[in-house]
Amino acid sequence: MCTSCGCQGQGTTMTNLQTGARAEIAAGSEQDGAAHSHGDHDHGHFHGAHHHADDEHHHEHDHHAHGHGHAHGHDHNAHAHDHGHHDHAHEESHRRLELETRILAKNDAIAAKCRAWLAGREIVALNLVSSPGAGKTTLLERAIADLSGELPLFVIEGDQATSNDGERIRAAGAPVVQVNTGTGCHLDAEMIARALSELKPSVGSLLFIENVGNLVCPALFDLGEHAKAVIFSTTEGEDKPLKYPHMFSAAKLVIFNKIDLLPHLDFSMERARENILRVNPDVEIVEVSAKTGAGMQQLYDWIRAQRNAAGQLGLI
Repeated sequence: MCTSCGCQGQGTTMTNLQTGARAEIAAGSEQDGAAHSHGDHDHGHFHGAHHHADDEHHHEHDHHAHGHGHAHGHDHNAHAHDHGHHDHAHEESHRRLELETRILAKNDAIAAKCRAWLAGREIVALNLVSSPGAGKTTLLERAIADLSGELPLFVIEGDQATSNDGERIRAAGAPVVQVNTGTGCHLDAEMIARALSELKPSVGSLLFIENVGNLVCPALFDLGEHAKAVIFSTTEGEDKPLKYPHMFSAAKLVIFNKIDLLPHLDFSMERARENILRVNPDVEIVEVSAKTGAGMQQLYDWIRAQRNAAGQLGLI
């Protein structure tokens, strides 16, 4: 996850593409702690290397003076040093686990507030996740064109850099806030909370959250959404669900995109479906082409069903 992959969300910014207003989203205290922990590790490693170099210098001097008798002592010191290194590695691993737990706990608390805020305004939020290039933005452009007359649509657009996709969404006709995560590889609940306060989606609207293209970290971070939807392109391998099981397990919907390319690809839809259901037997699957519009009505029916079900449960 985040602290393991080195993602600490440095340089995160938010831009309202309607007004041009731009703000920085500061890293949380847990992320500061991650940097401090990493700094401690680096310091310890440097100190250990310096200490080891001093040992080698003294060892050479003592070996010259005492001959074979010192070799046994050096083996003992090496064993002690290895043992100390093992203890340090274990301590560092334990500290990292505690840090990750704190990060997720803080995220989940903010996500719960986001979920309550959305429910109180009868807004259904869908978290769209995928590998880079699977077609999330193209799919959103078509959905905005097809659904904008039926209900208000709003978008939070996540990318590490540039507002290229956000500008495409704005041109398609939906209000959008661009979140650039800088070194971060996913959106988190704090970013969504800040984006919601800027975007101000209307009561009864549909909110699309286009996450950063990544099938690892976004699986672990609750954003307060109603559901995660994985966009799985036919240009990817059929074994993608087996390689990234946590994401597919967390999804409520898998959207097969680019089915218009199937005649030109060596891709087995049947095998891909089997792999998806092997990881998540309860997930729903739709097949679409965001480019041609094929299958999109099935996706819209699923979205309408989610809104109706959430309304009956009192979630919106």
